Amino acid sequence: MSNYDDLKPDFSQGLLTVILQHYTNKNVLMVGYMNEEAFEITKKEAAVWFYSRSKERLWKKGESSQNVQYVKEMYLDCDQDALLILVDPAGPTCHRNTESYFNIAPAFTLKDIEKIIQDRLKDKEEASYTHYLLTEGTDKIAKKFGEEAIEVIIATKNADKKNTANETADLLYHLGVLLHNQGIAVDDVATVLAERHQKNNNFKGERKDIDVW
Repeated sequence: MSNYDDLKPDFSQGLLTVILQHYTNKNVLMVGYMNEEAFEITKKEAAVWFYSRSKERLWKKGESSQNVQYVKEMYLDCDQDALLILVDPAGPTCHRNTESYFNIAPAFTLKDIEKIIQDRLKDKEEASYTHYLLTEGTDKIAKKFGEEAIEVIIATKNADKKNTANETADLLYHLGVLLHNQGIAVDDVATVLAERHQKNNNFKGERKDIDVW
């Protein structure tokens, strides 16, 4: 992780407003405050520390629940007086045992699939289906991905919306395993999509015969 020495918050007006956002599904988790010391400890430990206005002391988020908020990325706003931190939570962020302090429905993205696959391997869960597929190798994974693609086609041809959604979920999971097997991150794919989107916008109104999509 970067040491973020290039981030220079403005503490001259008091505490720094801090927004925690889940780094995969982008849900806003909570808002807190930092003084300069909390900011420096957060950079050093790669875990979020705040300054409690009510207790008038530093506190590590998750110090009692163990639901630590691990720092993935940090960004200052243009006025240098608000900080956005993308975090990987060790558990529910809110004391109500929910992901967010806000009433936001849990989201799930391809990044979450990627993390689940990584966690299965890291935890050495040999009994898991994910571990089985990756142990079997590329041919088995590609075969299963092809089978799931056919299942999506069949469900679509049968005009079965519920089954199409279910089979698509299976397809995306197997796509995640296939990408991991090939050493390709979801962010790599997102970069390609962003580049295509930018090219498409650049061509609008200029070349009617070109569309990168």
